[in-house]
Amino acid sequence: MYRKKYLILSINQREGRLPLRRISLVDNETVFVGGNKKYRYFKQKISILCMCRIKREEIIDKKLFFFILLKFILKLKLFKNHIMRKNIVAGNWKMNKSLAEGVQLAKDVNAAVEAAGALKCDVVIAPPFLHLTEVSKVAGKKVSVSAQNCAAEASGAYTGEVSAAMLQSANIPCVIIGHSERRTYYGETDAILAKKVAQALACGLKPIFCIGEELSQRDSGKYFEVVYSQIENGLFNLSADDFKKIVIAYEPVWAIGTGRTATSEQAQEVHAYIRKSIAAKYGAEIADNTTILYGGSCNENNAKELFACADIDGGLIGGASLVADKFIKIVTAF
Repeated sequence: MYRKKYLILSINQREGRLPLRRISLVDNETVFVGGNKKYRYFKQKISILCMCRIKREEIIDKKLFFFILLKFILKLKLFKNHIMRKNIVAGNWKMNKSLAEGVQLAKDVNAAVEAAGALKCDVVIAPPFLHLTEVSKVAGKKVSVSAQNCAAEASGAYTGEVSAAMLQSANIPCVIIGHSERRTYYGETDAILAKKVAQALACGLKPIFCIGEELSQRDSGKYFEVVYSQIENGLFNLSADDFKKIVIAYEPVWAIGTGRTATSEQAQEVHAYIRKSIAAKYGAEIADNTTILYGGSCNENNAKELFACADIDGGLIGGASLVADKFIKIVTAF
């Protein structure tokens, strides 16, 4: 009699529907296969990628072993490229805080982030234009600073506007584009927003592109159509390489600043639809690597439930980002 031994190669996968059957215990760990064969290659959510039986310390079939091992290496490489999207929590301060107050808030956020230790998300704060350079000085290494808007034109006689090139010159890495308040109060159309995205990308900025339906569109059941139209007109003109640089924020307009929040099921439904739409345009790999944030009254009380959804990769936070203690609870909700 010889002792059964197995070489087990593991990988974390999000997908996989193959049913598992327990067959043996090896070194106090349960071993599973997806069928009756001695050798089986398969994928599972958190399970064994491939298994090879070893007899008397030697591999029974070296060719088969190396074939499986090669598949494992290729799968590992594919996995690394497959789902590498970042979790992000971004605080949109809107038109709040004086310069001194904004600087202090940035210091408080930085201190809270440092005290939290290792994080499972990137942290972004978006103060008003006037505060950007001063806030950048105190935000710290773990907190990125974003603008809340940029002009659709590169330069010229556009009084009151701030260009993407100006943001770049101030070392601001991100910019929010298409927030519902910009669409509603300032009449920014999909065509204008597409130009803003182009300006941001040309200057090396990462756009956080906002989309979302109004209450009447939600109640009429047309929210998928609205969201798709905004993505199609604002982003789908981009090349695949440029689209990879985009972060999307889904913000149901009826849940912004109203205290009314979409349920996690409602949010996940739209996020999944957005990812499916991206996959149809650019392919599954780009879709799986696109960060999609939720931006409708996300706060310290509901963030954990929302962030647990498969297609929600963080939040674009409004009012709760104005208090460091509340904001850090959202940041650490992953």
